[in-house]
Amino acid sequence: MLNPQGFVTFQVMPGIATAKRYHIWTIGCQMNEADSRHLGSQLEALGYRETGTVDNADVVVLNTCVVRQQAEDKAIGRLSSLKSAKAARPEMTIGLMGCMVGMREAPRLQKQFPFVDVFMPPSDTAPLLDYFAEQGAYDESALLETREKAIRNAVQNEEHILPALSRGSAVTANVPIVLGCSHACTFCVIPYRRGAERSLPPAKVLKEVRALVNQGVREVMLLGQIVDRYGTDLDEQTNLANLLRQVSEVDGLKRIRFLTSHPNWMTDGLLDAVAELDKVCPHIEVPVQAGNDEVLERMRRGYTNREYRDLIGRIRKRVPGATINTDIIVGFPGETEAQFQDTVDLMRDLRLDKHHIAKYSERPKTIAARQMPDDITEDEKERRRKILDDIQTEILTERNTRYLGTTVEILVEDQQKSRWRGRTPDNRLVFFELDENHCGSLANIRITRTGPYSLFGEFE
Repeated sequence: MLNPQGFVTFQVMPGIATAKRYHIWTIGCQMNEADSRHLGSQLEALGYRETGTVDNADVVVLNTCVVRQQAEDKAIGRLSSLKSAKAARPEMTIGLMGCMVGMREAPRLQKQFPFVDVFMPPSDTAPLLDYFAEQGAYDESALLETREKAIRNAVQNEEHILPALSRGSAVTANVPIVLGCSHACTFCVIPYRRGAERSLPPAKVLKEVRALVNQGVREVMLLGQIVDRYGTDLDEQTNLANLLRQVSEVDGLKRIRFLTSHPNWMTDGLLDAVAELDKVCPHIEVPVQAGNDEVLERMRRGYTNREYRDLIGRIRKRVPGATINTDIIVGFPGETEAQFQDTVDLMRDLRLDKHHIAKYSERPKTIAARQMPDDITEDEKERRRKILDDIQTEILTERNTRYLGTTVEILVEDQQKSRWRGRTPDNRLVFFELDENHCGSLANIRITRTGPYSLFGEFE
């Protein structure tokens, strides 16, 4: 049935373990958010219900990130805080998931955190489901023949729907289409933690998108560590441009985005699909990481400053008005002041829409960690980050000022305190006041005030 906002609503049916509750804590990228959503929907297929706190949870899962040391430290702190909770309630199941576990770290982590019951690699919920079967959690079910069948059927029949608390309210959702990465930039830990690159079949992606739309989602973000390599491990006809065309045909879906791209795989065919398909947003994430050729070579990025500049020109020619965002790392091993200045010059010259700026963080097992001393001080990294951040604020202030007095179309996502918010097709965040609930609808907003990181307006 439809609620007043036009979303499909579902009655939550009692499951095998109706009284059980789960809590998932997530840190890191959109891929982790999607993994947590998949796990939540699978737990609910087994009868669990979501709770916002650890205190009354029967199952607690931490979905972790180790791309930078700060994220890993935060995950370890949260995990350590669960030790006393486990001691007080030994029957509580604690699971550790994500890049902290990686593909091979479970034995080491088990020694370090013996109170953790289950270790799950990224995008792999099977260890927790197997643990439930081994514990005999579902022997009492008269509806299913065996514990294993109960769990496997729940997963097999589950169509990656949203967890119950998100149904009818979640407007956007992340959809993984490429798992892992085989590129192995020298600074990046992802290949060691998420494994080799593998693309999901188009039919599987489309099934998930349709299920999400049936739950009220109106915008999807197609995800991959290098999303524009989608399909290179499948067949010749399977690529991101063709997938975008297929996803665009899903009824009820209003917008499509994708990230993150790599400069070497941003083809003209992909750009043409972005330009031609109404549902695909003119919003492209294409990390540069550094503006100096020697640093780019040490990073093993596979392109030069000039080639990246040419790519930006090609994007702007084929997709006029597109928002182009990038990632930059400051303080990479051996980066001199002159080499950093090349990044400054690139940033000022190209004037991209948003720069995700990070200080280099040495990651275990990466090529950089094994072969390149981390010789830039933390103070110097912070100085360089601040320089780029100030330039970004200047660029964004200038770009967003152009929207003053104009009317933009936004997809209403949610309410934050007393204001509603949504994003333009080119991914600018807009805040506005509204008496009625138009969540999930497209709305025209007249911009009355601008800032470097958001716009403010009135509903028309």
